[in-house]
Amino acid sequence: MTALLRYHGALLLRSQRWLPPFLLYAVFLAVGVRGGQPLLDSLGYAAAALLPVAAWLVRICVGNEPPAARTVVAAAAGPARAHLACVLVALGAATVLGTAATTVVALISDPVTADHQQRVPAVAGTAAGLLATLICALLGTAVGALTAWPVLRSPGRAVPALLLAALGALVVSGSPAHAAVSGLVGGSHTATVRLPLLPLAAAVLLTAAGTGAACALSSRRSP
Repeated sequence: MTALLRYHGALLLRSQRWLPPFLLYAVFLAVGVRGGQPLLDSLGYAAAALLPVAAWLVRICVGNEPPAARTVVAAAAGPARAHLACVLVALGAATVLGTAATTVVALISDPVTADHQQRVPAVAGTAAGLLATLICALLGTAVGALTAWPVLRSPGRAVPALLLAALGALVVSGSPAHAAVSGLVGGSHTATVRLPLLPLAAAVLLTAAGTGAACALSSRRSP
């Protein structure tokens, strides 16, 4: 698995296909985050913007290999393990990107409520923002795994499904990503910080289930 992770990580870096989602995320942050804005609001925005980017990265990693190379790797390591490595590389890239963005946002934001009348604990707020970022990275990974090959093979279906699923993961009540982001935004109005531990656990379970289903299906479908 270590060799597979290195292989797919090198493929992602050398392909430069990571540039569009990274630039899109940078544009989201440049438009939505300003220095001196309330900390929790800014962290919630940064976390939410990461979810579709994570899904996009999964789609890139899954489709990065030529079919012949995919066949060789699958024959050597097994289709499920090869597919899992793709998904894990995308999750790692999204997590690193989100962590870096959250750190920058925390440094430039003001630890106050939305009305700038009360202080909020900066360390606890940043920790909650990091957890929300991880939750959105996980949910985005699940969305990407379930809307890319081998689950959906036609780009005409996969891309709209990815966009709709990413939007749903952010706005549907009960979604871990929605709960984490809403917790940050709500805390910005009440000067309270709650670590989204339950949403994190739910996100881990959902991502594991979605990724597992995609990996199992990869063993049954040819590239």
